[in-house]
Amino acid sequence: MAIAEVATYAHLTDSDIAELGRELDAIRCDITRTRGERDAAYIRRTIVAQRALDVASRTVIALGRGRRGWMLGVAGLSTAKCVENMELGHNIGHGQWDWMNDPEIHSSTWEWDMAALSSHWRYAHNHRHHVYTNVLGLDDDIGFGAMRVTRDQPWRWYTSLQPLQNLLLALTFEWGIALHGLWAEYERSDGRVARAAHTRACLAKAVRQIGKDYVMFPALTGRRWRRTLAAAVAANALRNVWAHTVIFCGHFPDGAEKFTSDVVEQESRHEWYLRQLLGSANFDAGPVLRVLSGNLCYQIEHHLFPDLPSNRYAEIAVRVRALCDKYDLPYTSGSLPRQYLLAMRTVHKLALPDRWLRAGPDDAPETASERKFHTADLHATERSTGHSEQSSRRRRGLRTALRRPTGPTATTERDIS
Repeated sequence: MAIAEVATYAHLTDSDIAELGRELDAIRCDITRTRGERDAAYIRRTIVAQRALDVASRTVIALGRGRRGWMLGVAGLSTAKCVENMELGHNIGHGQWDWMNDPEIHSSTWEWDMAALSSHWRYAHNHRHHVYTNVLGLDDDIGFGAMRVTRDQPWRWYTSLQPLQNLLLALTFEWGIALHGLWAEYERSDGRVARAAHTRACLAKAVRQIGKDYVMFPALTGRRWRRTLAAAVAANALRNVWAHTVIFCGHFPDGAEKFTSDVVEQESRHEWYLRQLLGSANFDAGPVLRVLSGNLCYQIEHHLFPDLPSNRYAEIAVRVRALCDKYDLPYTSGSLPRQYLLAMRTVHKLALPDRWLRAGPDDAPETASERKFHTADLHATERSTGHSEQSSRRRRGLRTALRRPTGPTATTERDIS
């Protein structure tokens, strides 16, 4: 089932993990030391470009003629919404630009253009998800409470409906995130009065969002209100599907591992780094796709350094990949279609009861643990004695182990690039 011994699964000793952590700390230090005007100029240019595209697209929708003009306007508006949601709202909300001390580009003041309330999302996402990434019972983003994405989650009769649930979630993703954040606030609120205040705040944001997209802008176009209303519905749906795609590609393809709650009880900062490396996945992207995804094509780097500027993830990725090579760890990545299909395979496969599935609970593509390795006892001994294969000329870690037949049934090589 889920990983209970992270170091054992990773085939690293305590000294390996400490050394890896120090090298990742050095990357953080270098980026923090060198961030400056170039990074500030990037986020300001992105904000200006996104707002200009939004205005231009709405103008084309309102004044354009025919279906072609409408489709062009919708394409531009959905692109503007994707950039605002991913590169601006998500990353500013992470505090990636707080160091600028600009009150308009700050995690405490930025309210993004979607149904979810930023303050609710910051707690549910920045704390519960990023601190406890893929930890069962602590990270609510494992299936978002709606889907079974690991065999550690019990199958129920309604789980068979999750392919339809997934489609509905993709189309209404902003509303799912809004409810997800509200539920997280409920869990930490003390008493009915506090919960009622959060409910009112969430409803107020939803009313503002509906009023802006589906009442105000259509009303401004007069007799063409139906055209504008349809464009808003289409653009929001496209943005929702894209956000859903990016998030699922970073968290649910093969290689994004799950963990038991025991692993965080006395987890060090360096062990936290290792868990982020093992629990996240990237997808390949060029410059345009990077911006559209909020640079979350570098989900591994984002989980290692969630508060560093997103425009620096590409250079960070080069160094992180090199560290994975050095410590013989998998760097889970692949093309966008491939990662999405792997995530969807998990969603559809786990809609079925476990007895209908082939792989065992410890060596399935979507659910693995240290119990898949018949060398687990050896590595547990290595950790306690301080001896390991590190003394050999080439470190042999998890990536090599995943390529070897293990346990009673041989496992196939994990797809790693």
